[in-house]
This record gives sequence, structure tokens and C-alpha cells, in this order.
Amino acid sequence: MPTTGEIVGTEKKLEENKMFKKLKDKKGFTLVELIVVLVILAILAALLVPALTGYIDKARNKQIIAETRSAVMAAQTLVDEAYAQSTKAVEAADGDETKKSIMVGDKEVTYEAIAKLAELDKDKISKLKITAEGKLTQLVYTDGKVCYYSTATTAPSVTGELLENNGSYYVYSVAAASEG
Repeated sequence: MPTTGEIVGTEKKLEENKMFKKLKDKKGFTLVELIVVLVILAILAALLVPALTGYIDKARNKQIIAETRSAVMAAQTLVDEAYAQSTKAVEAADGDETKKSIMVGDKEVTYEAIAKLAELDKDKISKLKITAEGKLTQLVYTDGKVCYYSTATTAPSVTGELLENNGSYYVYSVAAASEG
């Protein structure tokens, strides 16, 4: 026959076994544990959002510069072709914003042809300028922000925030769109 100490010891073991069995049968997390994890994730997200928006803005500026470069290369290609085919002397010229074209000698280069060659929207290209030698000196590309291509040694005088300068390419905030 078991003694009183053995019976108490056996009862304690049975109670412990029941508690361990309950813990083993327990599935999932408590509400407090889930809330703690969600709070930690929210804090991490709050820390990352400002950093990511900075990278997104920089990437957007680079994209606008790349699209402007594409437009400049297309415009220079078409101006070079018109310059070579022209029978009339070429004069320094500004683009005709109403006709959306520029005259190179007796040949017309349209913004639509430039946009088609560059695979861009023709309404985003404006303000072309060429020299008497047929070299492109200015082009403005607008797509949410304004990117000026200019061969001048200084940035164009524009009201608006200069967001990025990459050689001859100047990216301005949208406020600069109305300036020239």
C-alpha cells in the first residue's frame, strides 16, 4: 500500500501531466502575442516608408532624364537628317510651339516624328532650339516633372525647385512647367 507522501507525489505528477497536456493541446497564439507582433511590424513600416519614398523620387528623376535623353537623341538624329538633305541654308531656330515643329533649312522636323522615333508622347516634348550648324541646344520634356536639356553652361533660369542636375539635363518640380 502506498504511503501518504507517495499519494501526494503521484497527485502532483498527475496535475503536472494535465497542465503539460493542456499546453501541448494549445494551438495558435494569444491575442497579446499577436498585438505585439503587429506593433513591431507597424514600427518597422513607419521607419521604412520615408526611406523608400526618397528612393522612389530619385528613380522617377532618373526615368525622366532617360526619357529626355531619348527625345534629345531622336531630335538630333532627325535634325541631322534634315540638315543633310536641306538645299537651303540652315539658320538658328526655335521650335514653333503652335505647329509643334522646327524648320531645318527647307525641311520641317515635327515633334510627332521625334516622339515616334523616341517612343514617347508627342505632347510631352516642347521648346526645341537648334544652331545654324544643325546642333540641338534645347529641348524640354514634361511628364509630371519638367526636364530641360540645355547645352548652356548654366542651368536655365526657371522658377521652381531644381530637383536634380545631370550634366546638360535639369529636372524641375511641376511648378516650373509654366516657365520658359
